Amino acid sequence: MDRRKSIKTLFIGTIGGGVLIEACKNSDKKAIAESADATLVDRMQEEKDYLKKLNEGPKFFTEHEMKTITVLGDIILPKDAVSGSASDAKVPDFIEFIVKDMPEHQTPLRGGLRWLDMQSLSRFEKSFVDCDQKQQIEIVEDIAYPVVKDSLKPGRKIKPGMEQGIAFFSKMRDMVMTGFYTSEIGVKDIGYMGNTPNQWNGVPDDVLKQYGYAYSERELKECVSFDKA
Repeated sequence: MDRRKSIKTLFIGTIGGGVLIEACKNSDKKAIAESADATLVDRMQEEKDYLKKLNEGPKFFTEHEMKTITVLGDIILPKDAVSGSASDAKVPDFIEFIVKDMPEHQTPLRGGLRWLDMQSLSRFEKSFVDCDQKQQIEIVEDIAYPVVKDSLKPGRKIKPGMEQGIAFFSKMRDMVMTGFYTSEIGVKDIGYMGNTPNQWNGVPDDVLKQYGYAYSERELKECVSFDKA
């Protein structure tokens, strides 16, 4: 996902598929790589059918709900100098996928989105997406930083009537962060390198000295054989 590819890539195992593709004969590689199932080669047919049903089936969220999720997601995780925003990472598509894959999230999220609009209508006489940024942040600040009982973390006193909004925002924040940091750009954002070959040059000299240890001549010869950079 180049800030991204499709939502499907978030859930499909590309590592296993890549191994299988590499194991094929050279003459077969191009045909497989260009096929629609290139990233599904390690999946059972039941899994393929299920993913196809989720990705191509009816949408759960309405257009208005998706707009609201997009705006709220970008408030939670805005674009910065390092990487793009939640919407750049197609996090709304991730959330749409999740609620179809895990239906227990449907009612809490839909109810939370409705709560958000009712709160906006009550304060500003318009829906959340139609509010300006200052108005949106005013609502978000009432539900994003509640005081947690028995917690040392700083927070704000919960205003009456904000409980549902707080629960909704907490769930939405978890989903936004999960969607972002399981995307390609999110992985790059935290600098995760994955399984990469490396050479271990032994414990650094200053650490050995700190704990009063040293390699023997035999260990240096047999075990620590790489040149130290």
